[in-house]
Amino acid sequence: MARLLQIAPELPAANLKAALAFYEHKLGFRVATQMPGGDYAIVERDGIAIHLFQDATRKHTPVGVHLFTSELEGLRDDLLERGVRLSQDIVRKPWGNRDFRLRDDFGNELKFTEPGAED
Repeated sequence: MARLLQIAPELPAANLKAALAFYEHKLGFRVATQMPGGDYAIVERDGIAIHLFQDATRKHTPVGVHLFTSELEGLRDDLLERGVRLSQDIVRKPWGNRDFRLRDDFGNELKFTEPGAED
């Protein structure tokens, strides 16, 4: 059976330049690709890619993305030191995962998740 290898969500941003600054300086991503027209870019961190696109008309609904880690506290502390404001601190969910959440400047919710320990 064919296997899926990776996912790269596309997130809308009313101001792509501001979005790139947020993802680079606040979240520790690096800009991997920018399209010549300035309306599309890809940021990467630790093998994770997020595609950002200019949506000045705000016709797209903000989205939610889960990003998985095994070092939840360390990642949260790093992001807090960078000046990120959390919309939710670390919480254990009923299904066992723990996560914290933040919103980018355009309403997209990033959910940093640590899978629960298996029995």
